[in-house]
Amino acid sequence: MVSLDLPEAPLVCLDFWCRAGSVFEGPGECGLAHFLEHMVFKGSTSLEPGEFDRRVEALGGSSNAATGFDDVHYHVLIPPQDAPDALELLLDLVLAPRLEPGAFDLERRVVLEELAQSEDQPEEVALQHLLSAGCPGHPYGRPILGQRSELLAQSPALMGSFHRRLYTAERCLLTLSGCLDPQAAHTSALWECLEASPLARLSPAAGEPPLPSLAVQPGEHRLELPRLESARLLMLWSLPPASDLHGVMGADLLTTLLAEGRRSRLVERLREQLRLVESIDLDLHVLEGGSFALLEAIAEPEDLPAIRREIEAELAALGDTPIPAAEWERCRRLVANGYRFGLESAAGVAGVLSSTHLWNHPAALDAPLLELDRWDPQSLVNESLPLLAPQRACVLEAVPA
Repeated sequence: MVSLDLPEAPLVCLDFWCRAGSVFEGPGECGLAHFLEHMVFKGSTSLEPGEFDRRVEALGGSSNAATGFDDVHYHVLIPPQDAPDALELLLDLVLAPRLEPGAFDLERRVVLEELAQSEDQPEEVALQHLLSAGCPGHPYGRPILGQRSELLAQSPALMGSFHRRLYTAERCLLTLSGCLDPQAAHTSALWECLEASPLARLSPAAGEPPLPSLAVQPGEHRLELPRLESARLLMLWSLPPASDLHGVMGADLLTTLLAEGRRSRLVERLREQLRLVESIDLDLHVLEGGSFALLEAIAEPEDLPAIRREIEAELAALGDTPIPAAEWERCRRLVANGYRFGLESAAGVAGVLSSTHLWNHPAALDAPLLELDRWDPQSLVNESLPLLAPQRACVLEAVPA
């Protein structure tokens, strides 16, 4: 458990995380991590379906959950005086799901409908095609929503086994942030609740295999998609894992310099000057098994070759010409402010604390900003730029059929 008192916060954030994302799914379990997240809200051994949401809302709180490649988390925002009651509800819900067969069948239909909607979006199909091509044999190449054939074959017993295997003592983390004055009655009640909770009674597992390391497979791919309105150039590169804070901050600086805002190099050149693209984005996805950069340019099909040439030219120019001081300062300020803005709420603070402590690389909240100061333009060119070499990319041209 990790906690941080934020005296100015008007509420408490209860954030439960577990290393139980889709990367840990075994044979026949594709989509089970996300499906389990749905089923958790269908009741526990002591909560009826929907009762958790009704009771949290009656206390003036709100709740949500999300499943990613690496982990799953459930969080509640609640007035301080009601935090102990909300914590008891949350831990009961997450650690003792009912998994009733009738609710299981009904919720599977919901999950299958989500999958169908995703498969009906050509943009989503193109992205999943890229991930599958660039991450062959790696769990990051599989859809978090799952595969229809495996979802149809799954059962409450299989889900219960998945829950028992992954929701264990060393894989779960509760983070509390917000109004946690040590002298307040609700804070003392929170600690008492934790001591008597099912979280305190969890047993450790016999060990866990290491996460498979991601290495994007370079290659050239083309996909024709019905109902795709505009062509897309997608490029995928491997980047350092989340545990490498220095490398992650360098990747953040580089992707920001290239494609964050109208004054970034790729946006200014391809959209503002040449008008070759409707939009161009280069996003950093930080993951434990290995992060990746994902570029997406939306344009006319006949312009895709020219766009690729311009991207390669901009990357080459970045390595050949010193980065101007004003451009470097703009880039550095954007990265720093983006991180600071993420810490403006109790939920944001809880998310940062949880993601680092859950994976056993805890760091002070200001560690990314301190790491940012260790980068300069030349080190960025020497260390990070080679990671975005064109020959290291998995490339997909998605065009309307």
